[in-house]
Amino acid sequence: MEIRKNQEYVVEIIDNGYEGEGIAKIDNFTIFIPGAIKGEKVKIIIVKVLSSHAFGKIIEIIDPSEDRQESDCKTYKRCGGCNLRHIKYEETLKMKQNAVQSLVNKTLENKIQVQKTVGMENPFHYRNKAQYPLGLDKEEQPIIGVFANRTHEVIQMENCLIQNPKSEEIAKFILKFIKENNISIYNENTRKGIFRHIVIKVGVKTGQIMCVLVVNSNIIPKEKELVQILINKFPEIKTIVKNVNMKNTNVIMGEKNENIYGDGYIEDILGDYKFKISPLSFYQVNPIQAERLYNIAIEKAQISKNDIVFDLYCGIGTISMFMSKYAKKVYGIEIVEEAVEMAKDNAKINSVSNIEFLAGDVEIVLDELINKNNVSADVVLVDPPRRGLDMTSINNILKIKPKKVVYISCNPATLARDLKEFEKLYDINELIPVDMFPFTSHVEVCALLELKNCQ
Repeated sequence: MEIRKNQEYVVEIIDNGYEGEGIAKIDNFTIFIPGAIKGEKVKIIIVKVLSSHAFGKIIEIIDPSEDRQESDCKTYKRCGGCNLRHIKYEETLKMKQNAVQSLVNKTLENKIQVQKTVGMENPFHYRNKAQYPLGLDKEEQPIIGVFANRTHEVIQMENCLIQNPKSEEIAKFILKFIKENNISIYNENTRKGIFRHIVIKVGVKTGQIMCVLVVNSNIIPKEKELVQILINKFPEIKTIVKNVNMKNTNVIMGEKNENIYGDGYIEDILGDYKFKISPLSFYQVNPIQAERLYNIAIEKAQISKNDIVFDLYCGIGTISMFMSKYAKKVYGIEIVEEAVEMAKDNAKINSVSNIEFLAGDVEIVLDELINKNNVSADVVLVDPPRRGLDMTSINNILKIKPKKVVYISCNPATLARDLKEFEKLYDINELIPVDMFPFTSHVEVCALLELKNCQ
């Protein structure tokens, strides 16, 4: 049967894909259907056909899954931020476990059983960082919200269930000031207008708030007045930063930061440690689950007081700090220089003296540390970006043969690819998914690797 665009079919959903989409087969030809759940019978229309597969859109749910629920968000279908809000939370945890298991089965020689996903007790309002784009509605009035899925159209914000409520309250207050004072909104086509984004960071444990105003100008009209009414209305705001981004780019923040109130950072507490957070530094957006993830990683690493530890992609030193009290010495490597400076400050704040933070590309700095400075490690922890590890770093880790490697991944596909390289010398003993982003298809995984025949 030839599958054509705009044709309608009734199909059975046989599985869910990595992005949470439903999967059906028509004469053994694969159809991906967003919003469908395994076990359902649905009527679909084909919206796109490629040589190897097609995409369908649900017209009618004939036989719904018992795991389907009414979405509690008005904009989730267009936003794309919570693409699993139509599925009961416990089932999303099983889906994430199964997605990781599928990659393991396809990629690794050792078909290890992936453990159950570590979920949240209260999977709402968990994000401590909000990035709100500004735009214009059909009446050319300023609005604030989120980008529509796969576009740069701004959808007006209505009670987001994953953001901190205080972030939304502050952003809407700033929008009100912008409208009352006729301050222009940035237009991507003309590259004119001032306000681009509002970024809010919240210290969940400390209650401190950072407000970053991302603008296409060195000057914000009525800047001092805005600052004054913000800190009067929201005394939790510890700092306000003007971030200048005048480039034609999809990158939200520019390189220039100007502190227009406070010191340019906030503090939060994770585990036993206090951390300084700056506008550009990476800090886990779900600190409740981050603490659980880090504790799992530390437990699995079994670091002893004589161990040298490498922490690759260390950010502002969060997990380096967690490991420091068990290790002889920790080396943290991070490419973002501002994050490294913040990591050094964090070590001082917490009176930790056995960590050395190094700024630079992990591929280069790790190579120099091992091959020029002859430094080795007993335990290596890696937490790379979505692209995973480079082969130079993998080969260097294999060269020094640490007794344990703990790999924290935000992309199970590149994790599986990299673990295949480590299988030459390492047993992959545990894979533990952690739900850092409830109701989305994203999942973090903590993998424990142990050197074969290691006594």
